[in-house]
Amino acid sequence: METRTFKINNIPAVMYGSQSEKCFLFIHGKQGCKEEGEAFAKTACRYGWQVLAVDLPEHGERKAESNRFNPWCVIPELRQVFSFMKQDHSVYGLRANSIGAWFSMQSLSNIVFTKCLFVSPVLDMNKLIADMMMWSGVTAEELKSRQEIGTDFGETLSWKYHEFAALHPIEVWNSDTAVLYADKDNLTSRETVDKFVQKHNAKLTVMENGEHWFHTPEQIAVLDEWTENSMTD
Repeated sequence: METRTFKINNIPAVMYGSQSEKCFLFIHGKQGCKEEGEAFAKTACRYGWQVLAVDLPEHGERKAESNRFNPWCVIPELRQVFSFMKQDHSVYGLRANSIGAWFSMQSLSNIVFTKCLFVSPVLDMNKLIADMMMWSGVTAEELKSRQEIGTDFGETLSWKYHEFAALHPIEVWNSDTAVLYADKDNLTSRETVDKFVQKHNAKLTVMENGEHWFHTPEQIAVLDEWTENSMTD
């Protein structure tokens, strides 16, 4: 499989596969990196696709950055990356993990992807932040007063982020979408997934006893099978 690394306006990127009119944009989740796109590319490239993956702020080659893994920094970057991708491709796909799915929908809701594959997607950030506030016993008034509050589970609650999520729910998403969801996902509820699937006519696959992070041999086998099936749908 051909692999080429380069930068898009200083954003580290990697392109997998031989030249094709068809290209997937691969967006990693929190703690991920662009190299995670290789496993997906091994399948996608067999079906004539290329795969473009990038490091989001504070991830991969950009770990030295700080306070940039947020929508007001990520969204403009993803739009730049897509503009680059469409210069040499005319058929677009999207493959995104976790919060990468939410960032993608915030950034590219005006694009109709031929195939859109979401793994453990964050679909309702406003609800997720509300849940994290509840887990930490933080009220909206307290968060607004302090602006940022650390939690004992490693996340920092942000009033600015809270306000952004409340003002920008996912309303428009017109791409043909397939979702792989684990029934023990601790970030996105089954109710939230079902609402998204129904509203946007998406295809849902649920892994019983799976987790938000697909990482065990059994989970990866399910992911690989789902990817293969999704490429032929």
